[in-house]
Amino acid sequence: MKKPIRSEAPVSTPFYYGWMIVAVAGLSMFFSGPGQTYSISIFIEHYISDFDYSRSLVSGLYSSATLCAGLTLFLVGRLVDRWGQRTMMTIAGSLLAVACFWNAFMAGAIMMFLGFFMLRLFGQGSLTLIPNTLVPQWFIGKRGRALSVMAIGGFASSALLPILNSWLIDATGWRMTWTIWGLLLLIVFVPIAYYFVRNQPKDVGEIPDGTPKDLQNDQESSTIEVNEISWTLKEAMSTKAFWLILFCVSVPALVNTGVTFHLVSIAEGKGLGDSVAALVLSMMAIIGFPVTFLVGYLVDRVPVHYVLAITFGGHVIALLVLLQVSSWTGAVIYGVVWGIVNGFERIVLSIVWPNYFGREHLGSIKGLAQTVMVLGSAFGPLPFGIFYDWFGGYQEILWVMISLPLLAAIFSLLSPKPSYSN
Repeated sequence: MKKPIRSEAPVSTPFYYGWMIVAVAGLSMFFSGPGQTYSISIFIEHYISDFDYSRSLVSGLYSSATLCAGLTLFLVGRLVDRWGQRTMMTIAGSLLAVACFWNAFMAGAIMMFLGFFMLRLFGQGSLTLIPNTLVPQWFIGKRGRALSVMAIGGFASSALLPILNSWLIDATGWRMTWTIWGLLLLIVFVPIAYYFVRNQPKDVGEIPDGTPKDLQNDQESSTIEVNEISWTLKEAMSTKAFWLILFCVSVPALVNTGVTFHLVSIAEGKGLGDSVAALVLSMMAIIGFPVTFLVGYLVDRVPVHYVLAITFGGHVIALLVLLQVSSWTGAVIYGVVWGIVNGFERIVLSIVWPNYFGREHLGSIKGLAQTVMVLGSAFGPLPFGIFYDWFGGYQEILWVMISLPLLAAIFSLLSPKPSYSN
């Protein structure tokens, strides 16, 4: 049962306190970075060199650890429903710091596996799951806009961490780099999460979207709380829409992780260097950032399953562009298209669950969805590697991958918001 330690906001703000929550949630998205592929990938070459491990061994440890983290993540969702986001965000941030310190003292394959597991569970998993269940508690009518602001933290993380990690590793070594991230989590993020996060508007005497307190008795504002129906996980699982959307949210995790993990190799296969691959990743973050604001307004006005279908149509276009890339200019075009698609998916994949199934049991529902997404990211790199070994390139697997977002677009159109009935 979620009981706030204090019955008031820790600071008095001239604006709705939910926007303070959005800021902390964005910080959580940023500090999930040490557990994300775009950050960990910078360390991989150093692991291979220092431990004299094969690339396949390190990749296998990473994939298996991600798989185990995904299978465990649904428990985090249930704990969010039981203990609340404030407690869980504080615990997850602290445990991610422990994971960073663990990786700093890594001394073998078993420690590497456990290090990857903790980074993926508490970073990629928990510190993205928790803010995505927290912000919807504070916003209903403005939910899309709030999530688009929160997404700034994720884009900043993906744009800055690869560069920061590379610079820190060159300057201090990879072990000290992990230590620095652990210290930053403990000194900066964990205290902010503990002090500023409140689980729901009612914990500080507010209601969703910041309707003035003196209007809470008015019919228009009071229906904001009353009219949003909350499904249990069991009830949600009884609907067709739940399973179709669950498939849909797994597709970007699988496809994007596969492409990202092998992007340098894909670029080299097209006669382009690793610098071009880095450029594409930067373009994705830069372009995707402003797109999230457009999508945030869009999903507040258009049924989310239509926006979801548009997102997967964009995925198909992006993969078709990647198939045709043969020059620096083509790579830039791909980076722009991929960035637009990424901006769409950052919002729509987060908002679909609270919009469809409400807020009360969102931790359990989103926890299961996040588990499926992490599992998708675990399996993403494998088919790319297998097809490369079979055919000596990536053209064939890219054609296969196109079928997934195409199917997801169809499933999206077949998945309008379900009607609740007892």
